Amino acid sequence: MGPGWGGSRVLRILIVEDDSQLATTLKYLVEDNPRYRVIGMADDADWAIAQAEAHDPDIALVDLHLARGSTGFSVAVRLAEMEVPVLFVSGKAPSFPMPDLALGCLMKPFTAEDVHRSLGMAEDILRGRETLRPKIPENLTLYEQAEEPATQQPHVEHQGFIPSRPSLKTRLEHWISSHHHA
Repeated sequence: MGPGWGGSRVLRILIVEDDSQLATTLKYLVEDNPRYRVIGMADDADWAIAQAEAHDPDIALVDLHLARGSTGFSVAVRLAEMEVPVLFVSGKAPSFPMPDLALGCLMKPFTAEDVHRSLGMAEDILRGRETLRPKIPENLTLYEQAEEPATQQPHVEHQGFIPSRPSLKTRLEHWISSHHHA
């Protein structure tokens, strides 16, 4: 995320898609909203990185299967190093969430509204805002939101200290052995 986050500036988007017809369609869908501008298009990993270096996008829409044997995963890894957030766009979603690589995955086929709502939600995440939109598109999976409820921490009265389960078990065993008189 560049230094210009905040306000209502145009969101600069890189499209990484090997199907040129679909890439062009996606560009039109994106730019149907005046707040979004496509600043580069690429069909493989090397060109995607070159475009990102040249244009400094705010977010990249990345297909998982790209030209010349490259993948969206390798693009996402390289873009993460450049601090460019990724939203996967694919006909087949990854089988498990990858919040370290992407904000989520928008499944094909999609409508202009799906694209705009997905970009809007991605923008909210990037700007640190709560998402106020009524509902996410059915074909969009947001990885960060899917991850959060998975781990429930045990409630402990001592403020600021939350022991892990193994340390709780060790402390309990120690307490039992020290208070157990045979």
